[in-house]
Amino acid sequence: MLSASDLEAIWLTIRVATTVTIILLLIGTPIAWWLARTHSRLKGPISAIVALPLVLPPTVLGFYLLIAMGPNGFIGQLTQELGLGTLPFTFWGLIVASVFYSLPFVVQPIQNAIEAIGERPLEVAATLRANSWDRFFTIVLPLAKPGFITAAILGFTHTVGEFGVVLMIGGNIPGQTRVISVQIYDHVEALEYDQAHKLAAIMIIFSFLVLLSLYSFQRKNTLWGAK
Repeated sequence: MLSASDLEAIWLTIRVATTVTIILLLIGTPIAWWLARTHSRLKGPISAIVALPLVLPPTVLGFYLLIAMGPNGFIGQLTQELGLGTLPFTFWGLIVASVFYSLPFVVQPIQNAIEAIGERPLEVAATLRANSWDRFFTIVLPLAKPGFITAAILGFTHTVGEFGVVLMIGGNIPGQTRVISVQIYDHVEALEYDQAHKLAAIMIIFSFLVLLSLYSFQRKNTLWGAK
């Protein structure tokens, strides 16, 4: 049986991953739209910045986020002026760090889906006097739906599996920042291998089922598109 602290870590992880996924879809969609549609010279640099978490060690990103959100960092000074205090070692600190770390896993699938639509459907809609919002909700969103679903799945699962960034920003506070990956680390550090095995097995099964569902969805969508 899982202990109370294990269940608490699982529930906290679900809360973090769900919140991060919603935020990423809200901020990642306009970024993906701009990257897919723009011909600006800034597209390359912005794309590189969005993709940085893919190649940066999590501890590097976590270190600079810790400085930025600390008392002397620009984010920390802003949050203090707003009366929110500092974000490190809090639930919302985990959210901010996870949004930065999982950003490319949401932006890139949506960007690819929008680019696959092409210009023609949007141009036809424009000739019918459809404004930007109409074109997005009636053309882009339905046609790019597989990309949005893929982005949501990848964003959620990547957040669930985070360790380095959440440990740097959140530390190890039960009920507030101790997510499932940190809980496994604690069990191993305490030589509690049985408990670590249980949580690790849950993570393996969860990851396998998510990937299986994602690949099955992509295969069905490909077959549907071929018809």
